[in-house]
This record gives sequence, C-alpha cells and structure tokens, in this order.
Amino acid sequence: MEYHNPVLLHPTVDGLNIKPDGIYVDVTFGGGGHSKEIMKRLGPNGKLFAFDQDEDALANALANERFTLINENFRFIKRFLRFYGVKSVDGILADLGVSSHQFDVAERGFSTRFDAELDMRMSQKNDLNAYRIVNEYDDINLKRVFLDYGELKNAPALARTIVEAREHHPIKTTDELKDVLAKYLPERVRNKILAQIYQAIRIEVNQEMDVLKEFLEQSLEILNPGGRLSVISYHSLEDRLVKRFMKNGMFEGEPERDFFGNFSVPFKTIGKLIVPDDAEIKTNNRARSAKLRIAEKI
Repeated sequence: MEYHNPVLLHPTVDGLNIKPDGIYVDVTFGGGGHSKEIMKRLGPNGKLFAFDQDEDALANALANERFTLINENFRFIKRFLRFYGVKSVDGILADLGVSSHQFDVAERGFSTRFDAELDMRMSQKNDLNAYRIVNEYDDINLKRVFLDYGELKNAPALARTIVEAREHHPIKTTDELKDVLAKYLPERVRNKILAQIYQAIRIEVNQEMDVLKEFLEQSLEILNPGGRLSVISYHSLEDRLVKRFMKNGMFEGEPERDFFGNFSVPFKTIGKLIVPDDAEIKTNNRARSAKLRIAEKI
C-alpha cells in the first residue's frame, strides 16, 4: 500500500504555474506525491521546500539537492524558511487531509475502522492527544469541540455522556469511546456520525483551524506578487476559511475600500472550485470530499 495517494495531483500542481527557476513550498509533504510532480517541473536552479510534522514522513524524503524537507508544523512556515535564507517564494501547495498512512496505521488512532489507544496526534511531539481531551476536558469544552469542529447538533448530550462514563473509569481506546457513545450511533448513520466525532477530536488535538489561519496569513506575507497558493480542503470548516481568505485576505469582516470605493484585496482567484472526477474517486475513495482552490497574489 502506498504511503499516500496524492489527490488532484495535476490540477493542484498545474495551479502553481511553476517557473523552472522558482522557489516552491509543499507544506503537507506526506508521501511526497505532489512534491515529486513539482520537482519534475523545476529546472536546475529551482528549489522546493517541504514541511511535515509527522516523523513517519521523513522516510519519504526526496534525494535531490534542490529539495529540503523540514520536520515541523507548517504553522511555522515563515520562521523555518527564513532559517534557510528564504524570505519569499513563488508558490505554496497545501493538501490539508490526513494522509492514508495515518489512517491505515491502527495505533495512530485516526481511523474509525480500528481499535487503538486514543491518540490522533499528527506529531508525536505534541503533549495534547485524544485521550486527554476525552478524559480531561470538562463538559463545556467537550461540547465546544463537538459543536464547532464536528458540527454535531447533539454535542451537549455527547459531552455529558462522556463525562458521566469516565467517572467510573478512564476511556482509553477508540472502541471504549464507541461503546460509551453507542446510543448516539444508530446503524444507518453510524459511520457518518463517528467520522464527525473523530474529526472534531482530531481538529482539537492538532489545533488544525488555528494552524490553517496562521499558515494562510503567513502565505500572503511570503508569496511574491504573481505567486500562487493551491489548497485542497476536505471539510466545510477548512473550505470556508480558505475560500474567504482567498476572496478578501480576511477570515471575518470586510476588506477596506480604496479611493474609488473598490475593495482592496490581496488575491485574485484562479479558475473555479475543482473537485475530483468519478474516475479519481473510484481509484482513491478518500478523494471524494476534496475541494481545490487556487489564488494568485496581486
């Protein structure tokens, strides 16, 4: 099994409009699929920097002097590029999904298919994991996680049930969590609700929404004029942030108007929303919810 089958490979890399001598960043390296395609299009003077906080991804590093893999969270993109003497770049690619590898390694705790310890950390260096959220968060914070990140209407009941159950013994594994919440998992929608519960916990563990906001703001700072941002998201929370930021450079509110009353925005969107076709979904089911948006810095 491949470490990760890249989603929307060619449209995502095409969207970067690669210049052979440019500097590019793949902030979600994973199995290196997108990075390999970028490298094919770079000339001898081009450079590619990649980020991945998961130590497992280091084994996939590309043996090429034009390539540098940085084992850090991409929320630190500006800091670590500067460490390598890079202040501006020509394109940035982000595939925000959890890698196939992380889903398929049972002990990481990402998948609803396996029983495993409650973990869900993208980086094993993080202190916060799923066990701590499930067993230490009070009902108010659990409700917030399930409501904000899982968009679960019964978030209060889920939180209350977890708090009551752990008074008897800690909830240590994914199967134990499923057992505790069994009455909220009717067979016909079991997989859908479990996916929402896991998503909510995973986003909280890895601070994914905060990370995404920090990354997008820094991307705007380090992209050269004419530089491209190519982002694949997998759920509505991510996509709303990406869409809004590409539209007006903000996450809330409205941008300022110029002297003529026109909005002053930092990006222009390139093309329309791109989603996988039926053929790609058939060969890679995890692509089914992917949405690709591309923008160019003005």
